[in-house]
Amino acid sequence: MRNILFLVVIAAFAACNSGNNKPSEGSDTIQAQTDTMVAKPSASIKEIVAGYLSMKNALANDNGNEAAAAGNTMVSAFQQFDTSLLTAGQKKTYEDLEEDAREHAEHIGKNAANIPHQREHFDMLSKDMYELVKTFGGGQPLYQDYCPMYNDGKGATWLSEIKEIKNPYLGKKMPTCGSVKEELK
Repeated sequence: MRNILFLVVIAAFAACNSGNNKPSEGSDTIQAQTDTMVAKPSASIKEIVAGYLSMKNALANDNGNEAAAAGNTMVSAFQQFDTSLLTAGQKKTYEDLEEDAREHAEHIGKNAANIPHQREHFDMLSKDMYELVKTFGGGQPLYQDYCPMYNDGKGATWLSEIKEIKNPYLGKKMPTCGSVKEELK
């Protein structure tokens, strides 16, 4: 019985190494599954983050025109982002967040004269950006800050490149309102 098992193992090994490089049926499926599991080099969202941080700084300075310009910069960065370097899982996460985040950036870009409205969209954009940075990294140390007073006391978060609080929701009215909630590396 041992000899038969040994011969079956040898025959199977020989068949695998027989020089027949033709893929077996189902091997494409196996290869596709393997491709989705193998980590590829992660694409950088650095340009998207740079646009977001410019927007945050503009809103902290009550500058709707600069916030709008930063929104347009973000839209362009989203459009130029190369998803070919992403794994299937990363690509799905990116696609799930990108459409919503891009729409908020577009809206901010079209409403330079309405800072309160820009801030409403910035609140929602900040949530998407947090998820993008958690998934892909920000290319630099970032801080998630929290303002407890924005939105009638419901509060809101944002990302910052510095530990010092510069509140984009309350601007010059209360520039230091808030605290660092989390450091992202």
